[in-house]
Amino acid sequence: MIITIDGPAGTGKSTVARQVAERLSFDFLDTGAMYRAVALEALRRRTDLRDARELGFVARHSRIAFDWTKRPPALLLNGEPVGHLLRGSEVTSAASHVAAVPAVREQLVREQQRIGAEHDNLVAEGRDQGTVVFPGAELKFYLDATPAERARRRLAQLRARGEMASSEEVLREILERDTRDSTRSVGPLTVPSGAEVIDTTNLSEQQVVERIVDRAVSHLSVTRAGGMAV
Repeated sequence: MIITIDGPAGTGKSTVARQVAERLSFDFLDTGAMYRAVALEALRRRTDLRDARELGFVARHSRIAFDWTKRPPALLLNGEPVGHLLRGSEVTSAASHVAAVPAVREQLVREQQRIGAEHDNLVAEGRDQGTVVFPGAELKFYLDATPAERARRRLAQLRARGEMASSEEVLREILERDTRDSTRSVGPLTVPSGAEVIDTTNLSEQQVVERIVDRAVSHLSVTRAGGMAV
């Protein structure tokens, strides 16, 4: 069973997906971390983020893998654990540019689909999981929230890591990223067909997790009942 959780930045996708996977004993695929890893490698190589050809080269020559023995899985970039380096503002900004490059997306989508084929039960989060990567997923969700609320959450994350930013600056970055994500030529951010849309503006992460877990348990129960009837 594959569960996809899509949505724009600041809706809590990663945290929710990780907790849902833990509750259901599924594997967790953090696709956003994969794009961030390519962005980190591009920054290390001092690549021009406006050069799509160079970014495609970086993606092709970056070994991105997960250590599935960890809970949640640890991302390895060229064999190095880099999870602790992926959430800073510089990598976040670079990742948005990296994710808009068709060659990068094609490379990582193939890898994500390979992972999906190798794992029996998976929760995958991102911006194109239910539309491009796993269009046939059994359950699809799309998380959303107002831009102001998403900016508030992002600002809290930055301050918790000791990074300074203004609310106006964070909101502007959120809106700019929304525009890039929704207008890119490959895998644009959109609500997947058949997805349940959850507005998280006034919901806690735990409430969102409970809703998704309830839907998954109900789906599994129906599936198993149908199988027994046959």
